[in-house]
Amino acid sequence: MLFLQINIARGEKVLNFKKFISKHKLFIDYVLWGTLTTVVSWVSFSLFSIILTIYIESSITAATVANIISWVCVVIFAFVTNKLWVFKSKSFNKKVLLPEFIKFFFSRFTTGIIEMVSLPFLMKIGINQSLFGIEGMASKILITLVVITINYILARLFVFKKFVNKAEKYR
Repeated sequence: MLFLQINIARGEKVLNFKKFISKHKLFIDYVLWGTLTTVVSWVSFSLFSIILTIYIESSITAATVANIISWVCVVIFAFVTNKLWVFKSKSFNKKVLLPEFIKFFFSRFTTGIIEMVSLPFLMKIGINQSLFGIEGMASKILITLVVITINYILARLFVFKKFVNKAEKYR
């Protein structure tokens, strides 16, 4: 009897877990792809920082330029992953793709400005600790947390709203 009770309890936990996953799939997908986007951001920022510090004397200027180049790479990566795998917008019709890209670009441009202004500001006020041998990485990580949150809200409510509503309707 105890064995049967344990299996029933495990079965309920599995069902509850599946229900939780189903209910929060959009957010979970965003976190998964957002984590990969963050990795692309930090790796590209690090690589460009290392390369640019050879040619640019000021570490703040090198970090700012590296951040701009990294941002361009990340926006392209994030658009593709958000469109296809997070919000499941599969259309490549110009009438769908172009407005999505424009909204996505301008929402990311907005958070990009926040990031571009915040990185040198945080470094100038003393949050310029090196992590992994990259000066300013502490600022980059702090800003990333803020930007990810804003990006999720903008993508969900502004860019891919039609697809979010459709996905929630079928849950």
